Amino acid sequence: MEWIQTMLDSSTTPLLTAFLLGLLTAISPCPMATNITAVGYISKDIQSRHTVFFNGLLYTLGRVITYTGIGLVLIPLLRQGTSIYGFQKLIGKYGEMLIGPALILIGLFMLFGDRLNLPKFGYNGGETMGASRGKWGALLLGILFSLAFCPSSGLFYFGMLMPLSAAETGGYLLPLVYAVATGVPVILIAWIIAYSLSGIGEFYKKMVVVQRWMNKSIALLFIGVGVYYLLNL
Repeated sequence: MEWIQTMLDSSTTPLLTAFLLGLLTAISPCPMATNITAVGYISKDIQSRHTVFFNGLLYTLGRVITYTGIGLVLIPLLRQGTSIYGFQKLIGKYGEMLIGPALILIGLFMLFGDRLNLPKFGYNGGETMGASRGKWGALLLGILFSLAFCPSSGLFYFGMLMPLSAAETGGYLLPLVYAVATGVPVILIAWIIAYSLSGIGEFYKKMVVVQRWMNKSIALLFIGVGVYYLLNL
């Protein structure tokens, strides 16, 4: 983390600065918890290598949608001299209030969804989710998790990235670069799981055998992280 901070301090290129801010956000404790949860969700489809990696990309796309969308709203306001403190406070407060219950509900649905006659929204209870449904799940997780602005991520995005974006001619591109950087750890881990670990024959076979137990463990991870957010409101 220190070397990223050193590069950020010496950076004079807006695109590089935005990317480094995204990396710092990704490895901060609070966003790291959501990324770990996302990796667990994505990696449970290990029997389909391409699905694991593609879902990692879709999770990052969800983050791009959120961060870029907020940037499209805030950059013009900042250029007009409007304060965004109220908006930042609103997003930070209600984002964290939303993500805790949402994670708990997702975890409970993973555990018991196969017993209920409900829409699956990307996950079919205890069964392995289909590729088309999994795409929506990974994308929605990216959108949801990026709304959980912690003090550190709020500082990087609202306090540093947004003023920089408002000051630059091509500032609308910076939130996109920042968003991609926040998803880099998930993409890298998804690639490792998809094209390295799953290529090891014995490991791959064992992972397929314990698929059902993996799903339950990941569901409990969702519930645990959701409880963590609720306790830290």
